[in-house]
Amino acid sequence: MFNWFKRNPTKKMEKKYYELLEKAMHAQRSGDIRSYSMLTADAENLWQKIEQIKAAN
Repeated sequence: MFNWFKRNPTKKMEKKYYELLEKAMHAQRSGDIRSYSMLTADAENLWQKIEQIKAAN
């Protein structure tokens, strides 16, 4: 009944994921390919964790 009071555990993680992708985009545009690849890899790892949490629910 009070399920809608429960917080979504992935909401903050998704926000962080999109922030990482935006930082990666800016790094790529400025020519810093190394930072771009590291940020993209971090974002992909975070997305895998999000998918695991969603699958468990």
